[in-house]
Order: sequence, then C-alpha cells, then structure tokens
Amino acid sequence: MELAGYLASFLVGISLGLVGGGGSILMVPVLVYLFGITPVSATAYSLFVVGATSLVGAIPKIKQDLVSFRTALIFGAPSIVAVFLTRKYLVPAIPDVVLRWDPILVTRSTFLMLLFGMIMTAAAVSMLTGRECVDCEENEQQRFRVPLIVLEGILVGTLTGLVGAGGGFLIIPALVKLSKLSMKKAVGTSLVIIAAKSLIGFSGDVHAGAATIDYRLLVSVTALAVLGILAGNGVSKKVDGEKLKRGFGWMVLIMGIYIVIAEANGL
Repeated sequence: MELAGYLASFLVGISLGLVGGGGSILMVPVLVYLFGITPVSATAYSLFVVGATSLVGAIPKIKQDLVSFRTALIFGAPSIVAVFLTRKYLVPAIPDVVLRWDPILVTRSTFLMLLFGMIMTAAAVSMLTGRECVDCEENEQQRFRVPLIVLEGILVGTLTGLVGAGGGFLIIPALVKLSKLSMKKAVGTSLVIIAAKSLIGFSGDVHAGAATIDYRLLVSVTALAVLGILAGNGVSKKVDGEKLKRGFGWMVLIMGIYIVIAEANGL
C-alpha cells in the first residue's frame, strides 16, 4: 500500500501540473487510505505538500508576470489568518465524538472525512459544470470588491484549515469574478495564495502539536508531488486542457462519492 501511496503522490503532482489546480484535493485520501494516516494528521501533511507544490508551481507564473500581488495580499491576508487559527484552535477543539445518536456514532475522524468527501463532490461538480474563459477580461481595468474578497478569503482559509485542501477550486472563480483578473492571472495568483496559507497552516499544526509528523515520509511524498507537478507542467502544453479538466473532474467526483459512502457505512 505504501508503494501505491508514493505512486499516487506523484500522480497528484502530475494532476496539479496538468489542470492548474484541484489536484491537492486528492492528497488527503491518498494519505488516509494508502498510508494509513489519521484524518487529522493527514490534513496537516496535505497542507505542507500542497503548500510546497503550489510554491514550485507559482515560480514560473511570477516570472511570466501572471501574479497580482495586490490581489494576493487582499485575499491572502485574511485567508492566512483564518487557516492558522482554524488549525491551531478549531481543529483541536473538535471532540473525539462529534455525534452520538444510537446506533449512529460520528467520531472526529469520520466527521472530517465526510466533510472532505462532500467538498470533493462539490468541487467535481463545479469543475464539470463550470465554464471558464481563458482570455476574457484581459484588457478590463481591474477593480476590487474588497469586502467580498476578504469574506471569501476567510471562508476559504477556514475550509483549508479543516480539510487540508488548497481551495483553488474556490479561489480561482472568486479572483475572476470579484477582482476581475484574467483566468491566467487568477491561476498564478491562486498558487501564491495557496502556497502561503497552506505552509502557514502547517506551521500552526507544528506549533500547537496538533499532529504527529513523520518528516521522512512527509519529505518523500512532497518530493514526489513536486516532481509530478514539473512533469505535469511539461505534458500540459501538449494535451487539451478542457479534456484534462473534465477527466480530472470525473475522477474527483467518483472518489468524493466513494469517501462519503465508505464513511457513512461505518456509522
């Protein structure tokens, strides 16, 4: 199972490079089901892997001037605060038994995985039904809806802290609609935001002692994911992006439904 986990980590990186986001949502299931890590610890591992791979992916975007640092600051600052506080205070405060209603027993691990499965399903539906315009609004002057951007940043940060996903599937549409960024610039800006809030969220876990970290495993998984994103970036130039997005969306949908059913059957 560990060998399958390492292979899956590489594939997660490839998916990030191919579709430009969303691959991080697969990391928690890989860690839980293939490496046997508890959901709480898996979300911590995922934050680091997601942060590191997003940082690597953001570097070429910065060089290509496809990052709006002003937007990253307005959206990212409240998001970073939210994810840090969520990991340090909210996650440890979740009781070991969330709901006891005989014969139903919902533990903290089950609750987190059910939440994650539902978010995966919602993300997949968004990817399969959403319409994206790559070149629209390139020449439109950027304008900010600051209160909405700040609120969205807080919500995405809290979500990231709870389930360990980068939240790119929420960030990118928000940046396009609320900040009037072009799609290409929204992707680059999203990578910077995800990298910052994920790594800071992981540091909150380490500081609070909320998760037991096997650093050798963490570094190995991260290295494979980084290699994957580099490979995926190269392949993405030769493959139709819309087909990749839809294929990835169906894969995430199937996994999300599987997680919800598996966890619900265990109640």
